[in-house]
Amino acid sequence: MKEKHTSHNNAKKERTHEIPDLDIIDLESDDTESAFHAPGREAALPAVPQEQKGNRKSGIFSHINIHIILLAVVVIFIIGIIYKFKTWGVFVDLEEIFKDGPGEYDDTFDVILPLTDATGHPVYPDYGGETSILMFGNAPLADDRDSKDNLANMIQEMTGATVYNCSVSGSYLAALSPALNTEEYPMDIFNFYWLLFLAMDDRLDNAFRSGMEALGTDAPPEAMDVYNTLKSIDLNTVDVITVMYDASDYLAGHGMYSDENATDIMQFTGNLEAGIELIQQNYPNIRIIVLSPAYAYGIDENGEYVSSDIQRYGWDVLSTYVIKQYASCASRSVTFVDNLYGTINEDNADKYLVDHLHLNVAGRKKVAERFVYALNYFQNGGTTSSTEESR
Repeated sequence: MKEKHTSHNNAKKERTHEIPDLDIIDLESDDTESAFHAPGREAALPAVPQEQKGNRKSGIFSHINIHIILLAVVVIFIIGIIYKFKTWGVFVDLEEIFKDGPGEYDDTFDVILPLTDATGHPVYPDYGGETSILMFGNAPLADDRDSKDNLANMIQEMTGATVYNCSVSGSYLAALSPALNTEEYPMDIFNFYWLLFLAMDDRLDNAFRSGMEALGTDAPPEAMDVYNTLKSIDLNTVDVITVMYDASDYLAGHGMYSDENATDIMQFTGNLEAGIELIQQNYPNIRIIVLSPAYAYGIDENGEYVSSDIQRYGWDVLSTYVIKQYASCASRSVTFVDNLYGTINEDNADKYLVDHLHLNVAGRKKVAERFVYALNYFQNGGTTSSTEESR
């Protein structure tokens, strides 16, 4: 038993120290590739696809890496920015564009409406020589009051109507106080609402006189003539009431409108609506025609003229005042003539203004023509456009 155990261990030792057969690969031989494919070696190294054999990168492309690519992208991007900066935009020759003039505005906020009876049906009076027109406003109607070149006198000449000019120079449409306070705000007696109230009610006479006393020598020269006209006229005989205030409220930064109170007399549109309401409630047979402000320039801190579509004086630009006025007239179903876009605008203002605000004779004539167009709109069937009439 002992000898068997010994011989078994010796046999095991001999097998443990056996050296396996090795295949020697000659790397210098031309048969190197075939050696990698010797039996039993295929699983050790992956086969090289045929299309990759002999196609390894060489030359400059073998040195390209991600950093070079990113650098090239950055350089191209910077070059593109510099190119766009140097070639930005295209030169426009404004003289060539406007060689035939600035063109005409075809779109306006005109609202031309007829008078309506108690049942809401339209009526179309013939506004001929027997017509009487009562006018309220400031500079457009008040300038050169006694001249044939005055706006109201032009309208009288064009229509043959009897025109009562109750405009007051230096007045505003918006009141400065919610109630008449002639000691602190004496010019309030000349705004549209209070002048109408004066024509309808004698109780305002004392307030008017008080305001005149407070103003003294600063009172507008036509103030008493306006007072006497309003106290003598019978509003039952008036066919048309016309209102035209210029851009003075915009330039003074007065309130424009109130969402809470449409008839707030301290607002540009509110004072107008309060006056319209007085007329419609007491004299429904009077047709109302509102003429918007014509264009006016703003004035910057250096005293230079600037666009009134840019300059603000506490509220908004002039065009917004006009648009809000249009909305008020539309809500009250009265005629609105848009002078800002349809008569005298920023493109042609130099031809029709004597300064940044006041109309020259040619400007007044254009406004007069636009008024006559609206007045007789339903007599001529509305066949003449506002722009044609105003040329």
